[in-house]
Amino acid sequence: MTNNNVVPNRLINEKSPYLLQHAHNPVDWFPWGQEAFNKAKTEDKPIFLSVGYS
Repeated sequence: MTNNNVVPNRLINEKSPYLLQHAHNPVDWFPWGQEAFNKAKTEDKPIFLSVGYS
């Protein structure tokens, strides 16, 4: 499968092989951490948690 999204999301800076697999997804994923919680609180949005496997 070819990934046409050439601009990586913020997961490109992670060390986890699983997270790095999703660094070119069109979804602007956040790694688990305070930045994600702060953004959700500021925007009054729920956290969407993706639990995957590799």
